[in-house]
Amino acid sequence: MALWITDECINCDVCEPECPNQAISLGPEIYEIDPHRCTECVGHFDEPQCVQVCPVSCIPVNPAFIETRDQLLAKYRALQGDGAVASAVVQPASS
Repeated sequence: MALWITDECINCDVCEPECPNQAISLGPEIYEIDPHRCTECVGHFDEPQCVQVCPVSCIPVNPAFIETRDQLLAKYRALQGDGAVASAVVQPASS
């Protein structure tokens, strides 16, 4: 699953530089996470780095992007240029 940043974000700027996939950027009001780039740090770290440094705990799992650890790893490999592009495509969860 990809992560997302809630409106509790205080724009403290600590999460963006911690993301190894460059999935975090400043949006119109708060920081945002690109679910197509977020691997929850799978392939890089044992724990999502943005969650570790967030002082207000506003980065939960995004329920609209349900992915297994294997899918996150495939996305990581695709982002690193190791192939697996087709299996790394993220489908939004149906409502």
